[in-house]
Parts: sequence; C-alpha cells; structure tokens
Amino acid sequence: YTQRFVEYYFSFIKLDDYVTGMAQPKLNQKALNSIDIPIPPLSEQQRIVEILDDDFAKIDTVKQNAERNRDNAKELFQSILKYEISYDKKWELKILPQISENLDAKRVPITQNKRESGEYPYYGASGIVDYVSNYIFDDNLLLVSEDGANLLARTYPIAFSVSGKLWVNNHAHVLKFKDIITQRFIEYFFASIKIDRFVSGMAQPKLNQKSLNSIPIPYPSLSEQQQIVSKLDALSEKCKELENNYQQTINDCDELKKAILAKAFNGEL
Repeated sequence: YTQRFVEYYFSFIKLDDYVTGMAQPKLNQKALNSIDIPIPPLSEQQRIVEILDDDFAKIDTVKQNAERNRDNAKELFQSILKYEISYDKKWELKILPQISENLDAKRVPITQNKRESGEYPYYGASGIVDYVSNYIFDDNLLLVSEDGANLLARTYPIAFSVSGKLWVNNHAHVLKFKDIITQRFIEYFFASIKIDRFVSGMAQPKLNQKSLNSIPIPYPSLSEQQQIVSKLDALSEKCKELENNYQQTINDCDELKKAILAKAFNGEL
C-alpha cells in the first residue's frame, strides 16, 4: 500500500520546482530524494489507496466510454463523407486545372524574424501559423497542404477554406473556384480520400503542383454539389457537437481525479 500511496502522491504534486533543464527536463536522483512525502500510518494509507483505486476505476470506465463514443462520432462522419462523395458513374471525372485557378505564383513566404505582427492571418500547410501586418489575398480560397507529415498522417485537414484578407506562404497551394459551393465540395472531397500515391518523399512528404493537378475528382452538377455540401455541413455540425460533448466528459474525468487527489492529500477524503 505504501508504494501505491506514493504513486498517487506523485500524481498529485507538481514537480516543476524539482526539475532541471527546459529543452530536456530532468528529475535527478538528488532532487527526487529531496521531495518530502507525508506518510500516514499504514492503515490510513490502505484506506486512502482503496478509495482512490475504486473511484479512479469508475472514472476510467466513464472516460474510456466517452473516448470510444467520441471516436465513433468521428468515424460516423468519415464513413458518410466517403459514401456521399464516392464516385457515381453519372458524374464526370475532372482535374483541378479544369475547375479552379491555381494562385501559387502569388504566394510569398516570410521568415519568422522578418514578419511584422498584425491582424491578418498568415497561413501555412496546416492552417494559421501567425498574424502579420499586411495581406496578399482578399478572397474566398481553398488551401491545400503542399508538404509536411500531415499529408500522410491526416491529423489535421489537408484542404481548408479561407476567406477575407490573408497571407499564404509556400507550404500551401492556393486554389480559386468560380463558385463557393464547388470550393466546399472539393474541400470535402480531399477530406474523403487518401492521397498517399500522389505524395513524394517519406522523410519530407510533398504534394507538388503537378501531382495535385493529376488527382481525378468526381464532379457532379452544381445542384448535386449543393445538396451534398448542405447534408455534410449539417452532419458535420452534429458530429462536432457530439465530439465536443464527449471531450468535455473526458476533461471532466481528469479534473475529477485531480479534485479527489487533492481531498486525499489534504486529509478531506
């Protein structure tokens, strides 16, 4: 019980004052041995450990269920997304140069030490990386990641719509569409497919403009695009609401554990 009691104690306390180094934080043996640990009688240790074990097991069950439900909500949307944009033989197959204008030539990268802070978003491969004092685009655009591990990992969207005054560096392709509905449809299309075979390089994955322009795109009529985008927008909102609710439950579980530990080591359990 003493081992479990000490384990819980280390989960409760902050070790910042005992850790050295910022780039490579280290808790050396001398610092570890200097930590004062309140050790109550064995019977009290046993009582506290048994309560914590029981409470934490119940909390972990709730958290695991919430995590599973959150992941199910993501998978539900992804499966419906793939179904809605799966190739229909009645649809044409097109490539991006036929339906959009590529504005990559207008991109301007700025190294971090030369950026002047301001109000305009500065976009890179996976979204906003900074805010700058000027802009080079003022439009509705679709940005598509040009490089980075996320092209294969897909932790974040590789295609995302942006609008208004903004700056884009050379890590994201810039596409302009005649109709915002088509832009949103293509955004969902990229979310529905894997592009591994179009990406070159493993250490530094890259989707160059030639490869991007060779991706075959199922292209329904504008009215069908509108129906699909409206349906996916509504479903996406519902699924995100579910994900947020489950994520809040997960966060609440973590906070509840902290609160119970605080009671345990403040003599209030």
